[in-house]
Amino acid sequence: MAQSALLNASILKKVAMALSGIFLITFLALHVSLNFISIISEDVFNEASHFMGYNPLIQYVMQPVLAIGVIFHFIMGFILTAQNSAARPIAYAKYNGAANASWSSRNMIISGLVILAFLGLHFYDFWFPEVNYKYIVGEAPNATRYYGELVHKFHDPIRTGIYCVAFVLLGFHLWHGFASSLQSVGMHNKYSRFLSKIGYGFAVVVPALFILIALVHHFNN
Repeated sequence: MAQSALLNASILKKVAMALSGIFLITFLALHVSLNFISIISEDVFNEASHFMGYNPLIQYVMQPVLAIGVIFHFIMGFILTAQNSAARPIAYAKYNGAANASWSSRNMIISGLVILAFLGLHFYDFWFPEVNYKYIVGEAPNATRYYGELVHKFHDPIRTGIYCVAFVLLGFHLWHGFASSLQSVGMHNKYSRFLSKIGYGFAVVVPALFILIALVHHFNN
């Protein structure tokens, strides 16, 4: 009975982890779409960013939900990693990880920690200045400032390189995480292989677009 309860709790944790991951994947798709506009049209990017920055629904509902989702996803990741380690306290005498699982699946915690550190840098670069601009200093709204603020962050080749490396690791994280999330929520049907291919494509295309955006702005400066 106790073992069954523990199993059910573990399954619920994995499902919760998967749902939070799917939620964050949706955010990534929206985020890269908005940022990609910056290499097409400065004016359209400014208009879209200004709308996002001053829309009450986005600022006071969706943004807090996103923050909670990020925190929850990483906490659940650490809990599940610790839980899996505790379930196998004695290491296998011989274990060839590369023969049994991909690098991305064996190192989700590593790529996750790097992404967490990257999020700290990203908040420092964009979120904190935005909070300071609107709520601490209380500057008047300026719908033309967003493009310049974005481009300025990619002047420095070191910072640009850090962003690019982080996006590569994001790709590795998504490569396993997307398919794992679908499996955890029970998508074992005739469309599962097709959905997995979409997930692998997403894991390549989205990080590649983020890298492209960073490099275009860096070399155009």
